[in-house]
Amino acid sequence: MIEIRDDILISENELVFKFSRSSGPGGQNVNKVNTRVTLRFDLANSMSLSDVQKKRILKQLAGRASKDGVIRVVSQRYRTQKANRRAAVDRLQELLSLVMETKPLRKKTKVPGSAKRQRLEEKKRRSILKQQRSEHDFES
Repeated sequence: MIEIRDDILISENELVFKFSRSSGPGGQNVNKVNTRVTLRFDLANSMSLSDVQKKRILKQLAGRASKDGVIRVVSQRYRTQKANRRAAVDRLQELLSLVMETKPLRKKTKVPGSAKRQRLEEKKRRSILKQQRSEHDFES
């Protein structure tokens, strides 16, 4: 079981792994061994998540999800299949936990009266200062 949050668990049976050859440097190991891991999580048919959670995840991860509601995560950082598999699962867990985090609603507050008074007094001071600068008697 993969723990997303305390109340959300996803069965590993819902994850599908596909292995292929990694790109980049690595010598002959790259040419012979399928170390790249592509993890697919069928969100649309998942039994672990509610419909509300599925909609929220699809909205947030629209770039990673296919039209069928399958989320795809790829890992090819490590030289072993096992390490890349673990990295892909960790990345999926991280993505889903970030999406499921709820941000607290902002409470609207009033501007304090003292702050309003200070702002208006400063405006008056600036106004008086500018008036004093412009009042010149050029005729004398």
